[in-house]
Amino acid sequence: MSELEKAFRKFAIYGDTAATGNDMTGKNFSKMLKDCGVMDGKAVTSTDVDIVFNKVKTKGARTINFAEFQQAMKELCGKRFKGKSPEEALQAVYALMEGKEPANVGVTKTTTAGGVDRLTDTSKYTGSHKERFDESGKGKGIAGREDVTDGSGYVGAYKGAGTYDKTH
Repeated sequence: MSELEKAFRKFAIYGDTAATGNDMTGKNFSKMLKDCGVMDGKAVTSTDVDIVFNKVKTKGARTINFAEFQQAMKELCGKRFKGKSPEEALQAVYALMEGKEPANVGVTKTTTAGGVDRLTDTSKYTGSHKERFDESGKGKGIAGREDVTDGSGYVGAYKGAGTYDKTH
């Protein structure tokens, strides 16, 4: 099996657990051309790729096999590499694809919103929320969330517990 066919199979099974690797969907065909640098957005656009895919697949089918894939590459190589002979252009396209795998990294970028740091900085908390954390920013646990009752027998709001004997 050639390097090109290995790349075809890797992209054919990408994202589909039931895929055998013999047939490729239009979505994976488009992803393969984008990841390998054939679809550049200028000479070869996603519209061109979709048109060629629908042209080479059998009528009523939703996938293409490796032979149809090679036919599609013959149609697209002239658009991608203008000025080269059809054979040179085809070899240049194949060279771009050989040994490639579907790219997962960088597909969805995580954002570090500035609001998250601001919202989780306990030194900026005000009101009753400020009392849930000590000076270092560590939470106080249940003591910071609830008023712990004093079971000494004094009235709840009485602030001078233990001072009666000193004054009388």
